[in-house]
Amino acid sequence: MIRKFTVFLLLMSSAICLAQMYKPLDTADYAQRKEFAKNYSANNEVLIKDLKTKYSGKAGSELSKIYKELGKDFENQVKNKDFTFNSIFDVKVKILIERLRKNNPQIPQNLKILIAKNNTPNAYCFADGTFVINMGLFNWLNNDDQLASVISHELGHKITQHTLKAFLSMINQDQMDKLVVQDIKSTKINRNQRAFDVLKNRIYQKGAKNRKQEMEADSLGYVVFKNSDFKKTEFINALKRLEDFDTISPRQLKVETYKKFFNLPKQEFKDKWLAKEDFSLYNYDHFNEKLNKDSLKSHPEVTRRINNLKKIFPELKIEVADEKASESYAVLEKIARMETLPNFYHSEEYGLGIYTSLQFLQDGEEEQYYKSWLGKCFVKIYEARKNYNLNRYLDRVDPKNQSESYQQFLNFMWNLSLDEIKTIADYYQNKES
Repeated sequence: MIRKFTVFLLLMSSAICLAQMYKPLDTADYAQRKEFAKNYSANNEVLIKDLKTKYSGKAGSELSKIYKELGKDFENQVKNKDFTFNSIFDVKVKILIERLRKNNPQIPQNLKILIAKNNTPNAYCFADGTFVINMGLFNWLNNDDQLASVISHELGHKITQHTLKAFLSMINQDQMDKLVVQDIKSTKINRNQRAFDVLKNRIYQKGAKNRKQEMEADSLGYVVFKNSDFKKTEFINALKRLEDFDTISPRQLKVETYKKFFNLPKQEFKDKWLAKEDFSLYNYDHFNEKLNKDSLKSHPEVTRRINNLKKIFPELKIEVADEKASESYAVLEKIARMETLPNFYHSEEYGLGIYTSLQFLQDGEEEQYYKSWLGKCFVKIYEARKNYNLNRYLDRVDPKNQSESYQQFLNFMWNLSLDEIKTIADYYQNKES
């Protein structure tokens, strides 16, 4: 009862904050990050020792190297403040996992929750039991049950040790490929093509195995999910939401939006800023892909995943509309949405930050808040342009792989002069203060 009351107070205080000018989540958590990194490092060392005991020879040695590198990379992410600690999101995830664990004793007890400052709807679990949930999941999914379904899927990977199996398969494939490469070196005929075929087959096999593991995690994850008190149809609905994320085109930025927010007192809007780069002379039909895109995919199409689940579990054939979000989930969804810009800024994706701010402003959302982020991101773009490293923070136009709206935005950004960028940055920075 006390725990529920605490959660209620947290949610109420968050709702009050959202009614005012939103303030990004506090990341002043040095002590917590240091303690977590220390414990993670110790646990990873124990894991590596266990693997060396279990897998002798080459396999044990290679596994040790892999997990050391993974551990080092993850510790750097923790030091870089890529995660929030003890946030309101943690409370929700822990409650959902406890609900899943109630009738699923196979779920590990040592799970440690981390919320990543990442806008993509994704989650993953490390071998030591560190469970990472991207903030984007709260923004994209519609309710508790859908979030629980994604957690169940990742638990499916964890329970079946998919990551470890993938590493063992990779190590074994390495050994076989070395023999083939030695054979290629001993001959002079078609060396380049044969070497490329080895690489291509390696990539295709990895993609096929990953896709198979995703289907297995779906099935096992659904078993975990349906053993609990969640609504079964939300497992399918969550997959549909993730499919929407993969296929939806970005909202179009209207020309009027550019003119509204960049026609400034000290700098009138110039139509030439919207001039597009001419790619008409480049014929993409003459470009032949060396690798098949479908074979490169690590995840099967969502439609295929849904159909596979319906085939194995007939009760999922009945489609039902998404459940309405609980009040507690709605608050978290709003916070995750408001954290979109702080997350882009943290990951130094300043171009995407400006593009997304303009989309929110176009929709009339939290004008003061998103104008302030326009200023912050334009300051960084100005610094990058001045230091000749703008490519690091702003994409180049790629007609083959970008929406027309995003191409138009990139043309606009690259057409601005250094002084024009500074005028925009100064205007919105001053507006913030």
